[in-house]
Amino acid sequence: MPTNWIEIESKYYMFVVKRQPVVIAKGAGTKVWDVDGKSYLDFTSGWAVNNIGHCHPAVSEAISKQAQTLMQTSNQFYTMPQLQLAEILAENSCLDKIFICNSGAEANEGACKLARKYGKLNRNGANEIITTFNSFHGRTMGMIAATGQPHYQEAWQPLAPGYVNVDYNNIEAIKSATTEKTCAVMLEPLQGEGGVIIPDDDYLRLVREWCNNNNLVLIFDEIQTGLGRLGTLFGYQHFEVEPDVITLAKGLGGGAPIGAFMAKDKFCTLEPGDHGSTFGGNALTCAAAYASTKFIIENDIPTKAQKMGEYFTKGLNKLKESQSVIKDVRGVGLLIAMEFNLDLTPKVVGTCNKLGLLLNPLKPNAIRFMPPLTVSENEIDQALGILEKAISEAA
Repeated sequence: MPTNWIEIESKYYMFVVKRQPVVIAKGAGTKVWDVDGKSYLDFTSGWAVNNIGHCHPAVSEAISKQAQTLMQTSNQFYTMPQLQLAEILAENSCLDKIFICNSGAEANEGACKLARKYGKLNRNGANEIITTFNSFHGRTMGMIAATGQPHYQEAWQPLAPGYVNVDYNNIEAIKSATTEKTCAVMLEPLQGEGGVIIPDDDYLRLVREWCNNNNLVLIFDEIQTGLGRLGTLFGYQHFEVEPDVITLAKGLGGGAPIGAFMAKDKFCTLEPGDHGSTFGGNALTCAAAYASTKFIIENDIPTKAQKMGEYFTKGLNKLKESQSVIKDVRGVGLLIAMEFNLDLTPKVVGTCNKLGLLLNPLKPNAIRFMPPLTVSENEIDQALGILEKAISEAA
């Protein structure tokens, strides 16, 4: 008898995520296959992780080679993959130094530690960080305080101190919240988990000016927007605003679990003993991340993402014209959301599963699209066809 993996999950795994009833066994490019051999177009790509597709040869070969050479050693020693990754990211960004960790939440924690020490040294001990409502920065105890969404916070009171949540896309809210205790502002260039919310054209520029004028650290959480997702290598490049610190994860590893925070030299306040990680900068994950990043840069994947994003958005807007239940289509590059007038997401996503398309149910009335940046026009057309059928049935 075939193994019932869903029953095993129910028996042994903590119920912390509402899974879709698909047991994925294999992936290649934009497609995955379940344990029964059924194929799907994957427009979630591991929550914006598999930016160059599932099991890309560049990444798989790098992992295989590194696994046979060196997988892990203490950070007391140098390893080549770690330093190759550090070099390629610094040389292709506005940042100077990097610390490599294991996840996005860890990257944000590290960036906040760096900012607080900067405040201690340069703003008379200032230690508060302004973040925004509807943001998402991770699920550690510190980052749920930074994440301005009450449903992530209610069960964990009292929250870690030192975070002030204000309205997103509102420069006056940041100005009003700034006090002598403020050391930094941390923002997503656009809010991904919050619904693919795109700020006004001048918002990030005005925040940059405010941070300059008040000696505040400007942190961009680029965990979802980095590595080509918005049609530029980093999201800050799309908005033409340079941060002092950025955090990365998701698409950085090409499928391998890794995170990082980067900073300009002026803000590199950490000293030996201030921060560390047993597995941070692990040789195996760094080899995967270096291979993925190198492929993205050398093959100009961000430009492809921009073009495919425009093509996909055009198709979604055409669908919006024929489906009155679609309220809005919005996005940048290949980070796109569709919002409905009604709570249709469960029905639409369920039907898409049956028809061979995997989507992210972002909200009861919204879906998020995050296909691999290597997706083709033909695959987009297939996805649009399935989506049209699913919406027609749900409506």
